[in-house]
Amino acid sequence: MSSSAFVIGICGGTGSGKTTITNRLSRELADSGVLVLQQDHYYKDLSHLSLEERSQRNFDHPNALDTELFIEHVRQLKGGKSIERPVYDFTQHRRVQETARLQSQPAILVEGILIFENEALRNLMDIKIFVDTDADLRFIRRLVRDMRDRGRTLESVVEQYQKTVRPMHLEFVEPSKRYADIIIPEGGHNEVGIDLVLQKVRSLISK
Repeated sequence: MSSSAFVIGICGGTGSGKTTITNRLSRELADSGVLVLQQDHYYKDLSHLSLEERSQRNFDHPNALDTELFIEHVRQLKGGKSIERPVYDFTQHRRVQETARLQSQPAILVEGILIFENEALRNLMDIKIFVDTDADLRFIRRLVRDMRDRGRTLESVVEQYQKTVRPMHLEFVEPSKRYADIIIPEGGHNEVGIDLVLQKVRSLISK
């Protein structure tokens, strides 16, 4: 194990195709050793609130995330150490008691909508990728995901998108694009962009 892992940040708005690109990079880099760390697992625990109160919180603002713990875990993984990653229940808006033990790997893929918003977190990344996808396509993808995977109703997804998701995207996510080293348009379906990233990452990991 190298004393310093290679950290790749994959950022973009909700439904942009971050996970598609992350999964593709993870498969292609499997032989080198790769770990995926998703920012979604680091939402603050809201178990002290009622379920109704939890569901009204703004989950698209940086304050909703335990960024200090996230930074510390990325730092530990980058240094070759293991972590106990939180596990978050999106249907109940709370952390569960169990944690997931993750071992550091030569390549760490860090994924999330707000990972470029914090300077200390950005500084831990060796390559920063922003996935740039049209808003209408992003909304459709989020709608399908939240109804299928998170037990949400159509009305609740639309209300949340209008109330917090879109305003927070414009305030925090879109401006963070300027910190990216690479911008990949059209989500996870830009084969040329993904291939270029893979070539660059492989060359750096092999050094």
